[in-house]
Amino acid sequence: MSPPLSESFSLSSGFCLQVFLFAVWFCNFGVLLQGVNATATASATSAKVVSASKVEDAAYFHIYYGQTFKVIKNSMDGKSYLLIQNNTRMASRTKYCTARIKSFVIPLSNYSVDTNYFPVSFFEFVCGQLLGLLGNMKGMTSVSVASECILKLYNEGQIEMINESEPQKLTQFAAHFISNTDQAQSCNFATFLPTGEDAPLQRAEWIKYLGVYANMEVRANQVYDAVKENYMCLVKAVANKTGSFKPIVAWMEYNNGVWSFTKEAYKLKFVEDAGGENIDNSINKVTYNTSIPDDLEEFHAILCTVDVVIDETYTPDPVNYNASNFLQNINLEDQSCLAFLTHQSLWRIQNSTTIENDVWIFSRSEHFLVSFPWMNFTLQDWFDGAVSQPQLVLADLVEALFPSGNYTTTYFRNLVKEEAVTNISPDMCNRDSSTAMEPTIVACS
Repeated sequence: MSPPLSESFSLSSGFCLQVFLFAVWFCNFGVLLQGVNATATASATSAKVVSASKVEDAAYFHIYYGQTFKVIKNSMDGKSYLLIQNNTRMASRTKYCTARIKSFVIPLSNYSVDTNYFPVSFFEFVCGQLLGLLGNMKGMTSVSVASECILKLYNEGQIEMINESEPQKLTQFAAHFISNTDQAQSCNFATFLPTGEDAPLQRAEWIKYLGVYANMEVRANQVYDAVKENYMCLVKAVANKTGSFKPIVAWMEYNNGVWSFTKEAYKLKFVEDAGGENIDNSINKVTYNTSIPDDLEEFHAILCTVDVVIDETYTPDPVNYNASNFLQNINLEDQSCLAFLTHQSLWRIQNSTTIENDVWIFSRSEHFLVSFPWMNFTLQDWFDGAVSQPQLVLADLVEALFPSGNYTTTYFRNLVKEEAVTNISPDMCNRDSSTAMEPTIVACS
């Protein structure tokens, strides 16, 4: 027996109402879920943009991110560095110091640097100049640094000098950055070795390595992007001006009667990117003993094919090293075939610093020469500022290979033209230590 029409209508209406309400709830829930997902996605995207660095070119370090920590895998020393945010429970509960893993609380409250032949310019970019945290540098092991601002801080007593024979004093700092991986290491030692990379941009990208310790990935990314963009712009510009024949470039060094041609990968890459050709591509031998007649004759023959020479010969008196010293070392009477002399393209890579009566003198165009009453030694900004800003080196080489006459080189000086050394001093550091320095961008067209 069928139910009454009114009852049937009532049941049907109730069912329809339930279906309608469910549909409304489902739609609203879907909208809400989409909103939550959108918010979460936007938040995640925002977090990634704000706090992450991605290694694009460097071969010897990688960065991984967790919610409250970061991990740097450093292939130079085989260690993993666990960096824990200071506002988390993990920071107070976790400490690693083993042969393969070390932990640090970030951002670093302070740090020290083993400044012997160390690229401190990265810290100036990230930690004062480039990244704006130079004021957190509280210790160093040597005054042999190519930074007038760091020396100014030292002279003002803001940076402590630590004797390397007392390594226990280095443990007072949150981190101690080193480039010599063979030394005994405390738990707070961290390896920073961009010079181990094989290409100029790979070396420069290590600024991201430091940015992670300071929670300043955004700044580090900006600096590297600017450096890389300028470098690649120069590469593209020189490609448009390169003719059918590329200038032949020789990086060479004289030591105890023997001339040798460099095979360091990053130097060869610089030449290629500047539109030149490396001499190593056309010769089988890289060392020549000037006391052996056959060696000397073959060496002279090779020099007669070279367009540009970069003389890397070590000398205890780099400021006064000149073209005459070079010519004496090559021991060639008839120099008429030397195109690099005819075209005035004999260069040195060098910067210098001199201490005389406690007065610092620096130059951007010679070896860094630091003199003490009891010792003499040299250091090069080539292993410092030239590492963090390869676009300046590339621009110098472009000028050496394709002279314009209207560009002043930063890391090279011309021996044939007898270019003078330009001196600078710590009192020329005219910015606050907390102010970040921008990378130098070379005009590119």
